[in-house]
Parts: sequence; structure tokens; C-alpha cells
Amino acid sequence: MLFWATLFLSNNGSPMSDKISVLLVDDHSLVRRGFRRILEDTSDIEVIGEAGDGMEAVRMAKDLAPQLIVMDCALPGMNGLAAMRDILAANPGMAVLMLSMHSEETWVSQALEAGARGYILKSALDLELVTAIRRVMEGEIVLDPKVDRPDALKGERGNSLTPRELQILQLIVDGKSNKEMAAQLDLSANTVAVHRANIMAALNIHKTAELVVYAIRNGLVNVP
Repeated sequence: MLFWATLFLSNNGSPMSDKISVLLVDDHSLVRRGFRRILEDTSDIEVIGEAGDGMEAVRMAKDLAPQLIVMDCALPGMNGLAAMRDILAANPGMAVLMLSMHSEETWVSQALEAGARGYILKSALDLELVTAIRRVMEGEIVLDPKVDRPDALKGERGNSLTPRELQILQLIVDGKSNKEMAAQLDLSANTVAVHRANIMAALNIHKTAELVVYAIRNGLVNVP
């Protein structure tokens, strides 16, 4: 089962359609065909395009404006990370789910820092791809349990949070958005999102409402 870290990130400013529109990016046509077959068996996901390299992915993301891109990390020419950076620079609300053969922490960190909303291994696809897409569109960051989690997502376990995490937790209880917290703490929105994921993972809580109740009941925050 995949590790889900809830972040409640916005995907774009427009209302979501009945189906999640997806662009598939992989340099192997057979792989794309397999992805398409998996996704087309669902009632809530629609594949609206396929790209075989990074440059084509950037162009098709602009032309088709998918809600989510399933992106292979290793692409010919412009790799998946570079393509994702270009895509998100032009479309910051677009979600990217990164696929990779690499489980090392360096690859995971680079993908998250570049703006990926999820990182799963190609060896763990099948129905997990569908679940990962749905979770990402619900505002979560999805990490395959077999990857090496970045230090920023390891954190303290049990009920012990770092000072920065407690600071973020207080702002969450105060009702601040990731963007507002980032501005107040002089951090990037993605860094705030990672801290938020770390807090929820450390406390084994996956909903903001439950996190707020837990924090208040256990005296982790100041209540006005």
C-alpha cells in the first residue's frame, strides 16, 4: 500500500470536470499503452494525450492543459525533471506524478523540489497508479513506500515534532493556507507542504480537521 501524505494543495483555479484529464509521458509506446489500458478501465480518469519525450510533453501540456501529468523521470533529450520544471513554470497549478525506476533519496528529493506531487516506482504500478492519481487530485503528495524518503520527510516519530514543525502546526490550527504560511515564514510553498506532510506522517493523521483536533487536545498549540 502506498504512503499517502495529505497536503491539501490546490491543483488549478478552474472547477474539476467529471473526469480527471491525464497526459501520459513515457518514451516507450508499449509502456504508454499499458498505462492507458489501466486508466481507461476507470470511470473517473480520461487520457487526453501521450508524449514520448520531454519537449513534446512541454508542448502538449500547453496545448491540452491536462489536470495531471504522469511523467517518466528518464526521457530522451529533455528529461522528466527538466520538462516538469518548464511545465510548472507555465502552469503552476498542474499536477505531476513522477514515475521512476530509481528509489534513491536523491531522485525523490529532486522530484519533490521540482514540484512533483508524487513519486512512485514503475515496478509498483497496476491499480496503484489509479489510486495515486486520485490521491494527488485530492491534494495529497504520494510516495511509494519502497523509495528512500528525503530527510525533510523523515522527521521525528511518535508525538515529537521539530520546532519548525510545531510552528507550521500552529499556523495550520490558525487556519493559514500553505501560501500564507510560506509568506509568513519566508519559505517556499513546496517546503511548507513537505513540512505539513512530515507532521501528518509523524502523527499518523491524514486529515486537517483531525490534525487540528489532535493538536489542541494534546496541547501542541496555543488556542486563542
